[in-house]
Amino acid sequence: MERIIRLVKKYIPVLFRREFINYAIAGVLTTIVNFTAYHLFCNVIGIPNLISNVFAWVLAVTFAYIVNKTLVFLSKSNNKKEEALKITKFFGARLISLGVEELGLYIFVDCLSLPNLYVKAVLAIIVIIINYIFSKCYIFKKANK
Repeated sequence: MERIIRLVKKYIPVLFRREFINYAIAGVLTTIVNFTAYHLFCNVIGIPNLISNVFAWVLAVTFAYIVNKTLVFLSKSNNKKEEALKITKFFGARLISLGVEELGLYIFVDCLSLPNLYVKAVLAIIVIIINYIFSKCYIFKKANK
């Protein structure tokens, strides 16, 4: 029990930091962009499930990069080369979470015929966690001072 109390005391303050709150807001907005685009492509226009997900991913990740760079991690680039590297890292890391999402959609929607938006909602939680770790520890990592 004492160990649990120590963990709670250690991690609860993180939930109230500006960066975490902004990341949560950005995540919600990015998820809205992703879900709206996916729904339009897949359920309204009729583009196949996995292709719709890739189109929605491109829109959502582009939106997420801008929001995460400017509002969450307050990241500035000194030159175009540095900015290009951040963009490459961001999209590259997001390709990993896209792979997780595509695999999940294929298994649970295409193979098991579960409702696509419900599956996408569950997968979104996993993807958000993966993306935060990559953004915090790899893409927008603060330089050691």
